[in-house]
Amino acid sequence: MLGEGVPSLIPQLARELRAQVEASLAPLGLTAQQGAVLMRVALGENAPHQLAVLVGTDTAGMTRLLDRLAAKGLVRRSPHPSDRRAQIVDVTDAGKELLPRVFPAFGQVGERLMAGLSADDQKLATQLLRRMLTNLHRDEGSDA
Repeated sequence: MLGEGVPSLIPQLARELRAQVEASLAPLGLTAQQGAVLMRVALGENAPHQLAVLVGTDTAGMTRLLDRLAAKGLVRRSPHPSDRRAQIVDVTDAGKELLPRVFPAFGQVGERLMAGLSADDQKLATQLLRRMLTNLHRDEGSDA
């Protein structure tokens, strides 16, 4: 039945994951997307267009996210050294102070998500979800 299958469970799961991360980050004044951006930048991703892909937003949405994080003093944007059309994003000292609380917020929710699943089950779930993403991203002209 479609109402109980994977296509309906995935959005429910995504909403619940976001809600739990949001609740964990609320005391820090961050949304789940802001926390995800802060973590990605801390891990070395500093191109806004790539950050947008990684956190699932468009360019305009990423601009707004970076504006909010910059207004909070958590990130700074500067011109790219070799491409004057591009910017790079860095975590500020204030942002670095929050990171020890941001990373665990995501980790704890992930641990709750996978609780009770064996290592093999976790690996299989990851493989299946990746395959589903690949299926959706296939060229429409292919005969899959």
